[in-house]
Amino acid sequence: MRCLLLSDIHSNLEAFQAVLDDAGQVDQVWCLGDVVGYGPDPNACVKLLRSLSPTCIAGNHDWATLGKLDLQDFNPDARDANLWNRQQLTPDNLAYVEALPQVAVEGQFTLAHGSPRHPIWEYIIYTSTARASFEHFHTPYCLVGHTHTPTIFRLTPETEVSGSICEQIALDDGRLVKLGPERLIINPGSVGQPRDGDSRASYVILNMEDMTIEHRRVPYPIEETQAKMMSHDLPLRLVLRLKYGW
Repeated sequence: MRCLLLSDIHSNLEAFQAVLDDAGQVDQVWCLGDVVGYGPDPNACVKLLRSLSPTCIAGNHDWATLGKLDLQDFNPDARDANLWNRQQLTPDNLAYVEALPQVAVEGQFTLAHGSPRHPIWEYIIYTSTARASFEHFHTPYCLVGHTHTPTIFRLTPETEVSGSICEQIALDDGRLVKLGPERLIINPGSVGQPRDGDSRASYVILNMEDMTIEHRRVPYPIEETQAKMMSHDLPLRLVLRLKYGW
C-alpha cells in the first residue's frame, strides 16, 4: 500500500496539483495540517483535499483562519493572509477545517502538525525538542509538519553503556529510508511554501509493504501562484518568498 504524506499546502493549488500528479496512484493520503493560509486558493485546495478522502489534522494557520488562534501572535503578512483566507472560504469548507482533529493515529504512525506534545504550535527544529517529543507519543513513528523543512529525527535505543541518543538525519530529494526498530519523527516538508532553500514542492511516499519512505521534490508553476497572489493583493513578501524557498 502506498500512502502520500503531505503537509503545509497553504492554499497553493499549483503546488498541490503538481504533488498529486507526481505521486501517481496512492491508496491513502495523510495530511499534516495547514491546508490554508498564505496562498491564493483556499477553497480549491480544501475541495481537492476532501476529494481524496484523507486523514487530515489541523495546523496553526487552519486554526488562525477559523479564529481559534489570536492573529496578533502571527507576523503581519501571515495575519493579513489568514484574514483574507477566512473571507474566501465557503461555509462548507470552513466546517471541514473546523472539524479537523489536533492529532490522529494511523497504525504505527502518530500524526501531529507541530509536535505530539503541542500539536498546533510547537516547532520541532532542534534535537532537544525532538527528544522531549518522543515522550508524548507511543507509536514507533510520528509524522509532523509546521517547519516547512524535510527532515528526520531518530531516537536510538538505550544500552547498558549509554542512554538513548536523539539525532537529526537529512531527508534529501530521492532518498529512500527503511523504517526499522528505531523510533522516528518524520517531517515531509511543505507542499505550498518550502523554507529550506529549495522552491520545489516537498512530500513523502510511504510504502507500507516494505516499510520505506521516499522523499520527493517536484517543480510547479510558481509564477502562476504568484500572479494569483498579486491579483488578490496578498502581501508581497509572501509572493516573493515562493521563488526562493524561504
